[in-house]
Amino acid sequence: MSGPFYGNQFGSAAPAYGAAFDEGLRKHMLRVYNFMMLGLAVTGMVALFVASTPALYVPIFTTPLKWVVMLAPLAFIMVLSFRFHAMSASALQGLFWAFCAVMGVSMASIFLVFTGASVARVFFITAAMFAAMSLWGYTTKADLSKMGSFLMMGLIGIVIASLVNIFVGSSALQFAISVIGVVIFTGLTAYDTQRIKEEYAEGHGHEGNTKLAVMGALSLYLNFINLFQMLLQLMGNREE
Repeated sequence: MSGPFYGNQFGSAAPAYGAAFDEGLRKHMLRVYNFMMLGLAVTGMVALFVASTPALYVPIFTTPLKWVVMLAPLAFIMVLSFRFHAMSASALQGLFWAFCAVMGVSMASIFLVFTGASVARVFFITAAMFAAMSLWGYTTKADLSKMGSFLMMGLIGIVIASLVNIFVGSSALQFAISVIGVVIFTGLTAYDTQRIKEEYAEGHGHEGNTKLAVMGALSLYLNFINLFQMLLQLMGNREE
């Protein structure tokens, strides 16, 4: 009797647990995407506001202050990456929103350099590419971890090349960086989506899962922003 008893117990409990886990995972991924989309909205609104306010963009982009604005997001990323374990979920969220706002200030220049129509067009192209790759990363059964290691090496390479090109100013190098960057950030979108999915576990509790959702949103946000900027360099129409 004990055999059938235990067999029936696990036979009914396992599907229930699986369904509960799947539902929790769907809610977790929805939180990740909500954080990311709200972050993009904050960045876009701040960028548009700064770009349309001469009293703000003139002193920022015509003085050495532009370097502070350009490097400030990097400081936020470092704090978010290395200190998130020690921070509360609410503090982490606050820092994430602040980062998105600072990114908006640093990206305001795109509205001064590129036409509004081309910015909008490239944004929707980026959104379509991002959605397709993120969906693939979520649904594929393939292990993307090996691809992730290769992509991270490529990311380091384009970061170094971009820093060099600040001083060199080569249009050919910028074109190469943009093309390679599109490939890298498209791949990273799929890789990070799968990684975020696999990192989820109900055992983290509400606080831990909230922090995981914020950090997951940060990864996808950065992929989207970088993919958008690379495509804008390739497809954007500059102001006359």
